Amino acid sequence: MPTFDYQTAFHIAPVGLVISRQRIIEDCNRQLGKIFGYDHETLIGQSFQVLYPSPKEFERIGERIPPIMSAQGVYSDERIMRRANGELFWCHVTGRSLDVNNPHAAGLWTFEDISATRRVAVALTAREREIAAQLVQGKTSKQIGKILEISPRTVDIYRARLMQKYGAGTATELVQRLLGN
Repeated sequence: MPTFDYQTAFHIAPVGLVISRQRIIEDCNRQLGKIFGYDHETLIGQSFQVLYPSPKEFERIGERIPPIMSAQGVYSDERIMRRANGELFWCHVTGRSLDVNNPHAAGLWTFEDISATRRVAVALTAREREIAAQLVQGKTSKQIGKILEISPRTVDIYRARLMQKYGAGTATELVQRLLGN
């Protein structure tokens, strides 16, 4: 029987794995490279920003993570990310910090491509992508507003724009279309 150690498990895991410090990729596995369309070695030493659709989204999500991770010890969401070729796709992201008092200091992150079950409308703004990510998780306008630090009315306006872009007549139909059904 071959020797099986933690490093081997890390590199052959079926999900993308990253060890990070201050949002810089210290190490990652081949699956992460495959998901994002990079040779995994080229990601080592890079900022997580290369995986985001825009620098603003990188900053916004980076600001949202610490209070949640400090309170819960873990952070998890489904969000739109960007592959090396520019393609946007849905990704389930989960992270655990080694220090809940300084969540970005060092952590372990998993990335799972869920684009097979969810499509991305290319014409969405950064804020629309954030709202869409929360809607598919079943969040209300009030909950989304609190998470994104905007008013529930603003969330409703973005939901209406999304409904128009997706040709959805109801909020339920919008979520179904966001999920690719």
